[in-house]
Amino acid sequence: MLKFITPKQLRIGMYIQSFSGAWRRPPAWRKPFLLEKDKDLLALQASPIREIVIDIAKGADVQTDEAEQGDGVESSLGKTAEIEVVQALPEAGKRTDIQAERERAARIISSSEKTVLNMFSQARMGKTIDVKEASDLVREINASVSRNADAMISLVRLKTADNYTYMHSVAVCAMMISLADQLGLSAQERQQAGMAGLLHDIGKMTVPPSILNKPSKLTEEEFVSVQSHPLAGHRLLQELPGIGDAPLDVSLHHHEKMDGTGYPYKLSGRNISMTARMGAICDVYDAITSDRPYKSGWDPSRSIQHMAQSKGHFDFDVLQAFVKAVGIYPVGSCVLMQTGHLAMVLEQRPDSLLAPLVRIFYSTNKKIAVTPTLIDLRRSANKIVGAVDPEKWGVTRLVEQQDLNY
Repeated sequence: MLKFITPKQLRIGMYIQSFSGAWRRPPAWRKPFLLEKDKDLLALQASPIREIVIDIAKGADVQTDEAEQGDGVESSLGKTAEIEVVQALPEAGKRTDIQAERERAARIISSSEKTVLNMFSQARMGKTIDVKEASDLVREINASVSRNADAMISLVRLKTADNYTYMHSVAVCAMMISLADQLGLSAQERQQAGMAGLLHDIGKMTVPPSILNKPSKLTEEEFVSVQSHPLAGHRLLQELPGIGDAPLDVSLHHHEKMDGTGYPYKLSGRNISMTARMGAICDVYDAITSDRPYKSGWDPSRSIQHMAQSKGHFDFDVLQAFVKAVGIYPVGSCVLMQTGHLAMVLEQRPDSLLAPLVRIFYSTNKKIAVTPTLIDLRRSANKIVGAVDPEKWGVTRLVEQQDLNY
């Protein structure tokens, strides 16, 4: 039987099934294990984990006095809780983990604008990019993603058509790091994946802005110009000492497709590196969820569904890992609940992708806004019916308010 406990309740002999919340685990803790060492116990209790899932059929249960107090909450994977856990909005001055990290992430994003704009301006003028400056920014983003990936990724999703170029680079950087973590890559590989994400579109600085931002269909000549950016970016990065293989590879191959229909070299299958396959997924996901001069961004869930149905475009195994990283209903998704309420997805539950933290804000039955209320769906009888388009319900402004107020 699976049971949720707090780090304070941990003791030697417990069988740890998984961790709840966005937290970078050492490789040895990415699979279920029996807690046998005092040093591991102390490290877990000092970690930022909020909840831990134990299997009491394979290891020790919480101590009797704690169990009687009801501190352990059974997971939906075991016995579904009979009482719905509903939480009002935090009082002024109180913060959840994701809220605190959103504040830190917002500061990083704000300072990143100058860094990325300067980097892109250098590239546009044919000057050398400051690799150290880029690397320092990636480390900051990496640290934020480590503390709470949802916080950073949900904020970079709020880009506008005007700041798309630089925010797209920051967003792909953050998602590459989160995906690398999901795939179990090393710290050095995560840093390189982040650098690859930040610099993947540097070649677009050689394409005239009038073409990049054109609101109508591109001419054949203009399309050829856009398709030249991977080669141009690769040439720019080759001039930078110590840039690393991943940024070079992703800048050149992030538009290749598994079925060989991509560009610039029509590579297919395993001829495309793992990092480039990661880059292709993160680049497309951020592009189709973002507002552009020529189209409005899609809902995150619709975007995931579209990518899953794009046979031959993406590595399916890597795409599955990406879904685990961002969630089946990614942060920012508008979803319809069984109760008829609309809700905003606020935080993922890596151990339960169908049961994120949501905020109910609208009743489709009464067609009125309701008092915003948080619900942890792991402990609720309420379920998500599916993702919905806010425009169809006329609640786009309400959804934007949920984004900005969390």
